[in-house]
Amino acid sequence: MGNPVVHFEILGKDPERLRSCFSQLFGWEIDADNPLHYGMVGRDGNMNEDGVGIGGGIGAAPDGDEGHITFYVQVPDVEVALADAERLGGRRLMGPDAMPGGGTIIGMFADPEGHVIGWSNTS
Repeated sequence: MGNPVVHFEILGKDPERLRSCFSQLFGWEIDADNPLHYGMVGRDGNMNEDGVGIGGGIGAAPDGDEGHITFYVQVPDVEVALADAERLGGRRLMGPDAMPGGGTIIGMFADPEGHVIGWSNTS
């Protein structure tokens, strides 16, 4: 069995505009009422009638970054997954790092062509 995609992230220069666009375009319920104003797209409010869908987030890109879209794949051990990505020609970008609130560990790597993909130990 493969590892599931469990989270997506959309980062850009104007996160408010992005949140407005995707909320209207896809009918997503987005909550940015937090200190980082990171728009959380909860899975529960964004599934089809068969229960298919994943949660994600929309936020500001780091200074100087044009923005990007990343998907996160669930793995049992983020460090092992990052090492595997490096062994297969990828490049570690960050992690493993604990997310605020505890429990979730993430890492990010660039594949051999430079596409950014994330790992997460939770769904």
